[in-house]
Amino acid sequence: QVNLVESGGGLVQAGGSLNLSCVASKKIYSINGMGWYRRAPGNQRELVARIGYGGVTSYSDSVKGRFTISRDSTKNTVYLQMNNLKPEDTGVYDCNQYPPVRAYWGQGTQVTVSS
Repeated sequence: QVNLVESGGGLVQAGGSLNLSCVASKKIYSINGMGWYRRAPGNQRELVARIGYGGVTSYSDSVKGRFTISRDSTKNTVYLQMNNLKPEDTGVYDCNQYPPVRAYWGQGTQVTVSS
């Protein structure tokens, strides 16, 4: 069993920045890597950023150019640097493997962007 703990969310004005962290209780070996997912009010959970086992990154069109995913394998931690935040970025952000493992979902961290 792996526990994932997200942190770093908060309330920020549009145009602001936040840096989210996801700490895993133990190393996750996934050839497809890890992802950050977003649950916006009234919407299904969506993948916004992913980092592959080899370090290759990909982003949804809605966050490309503004968000950066990275990881520190020595700390079992994945980060999501979010810049130029927009009100539509509001939601709960979770990390998980890609594709996600149901048992790994944590509490997430709330991001609220005011206009």
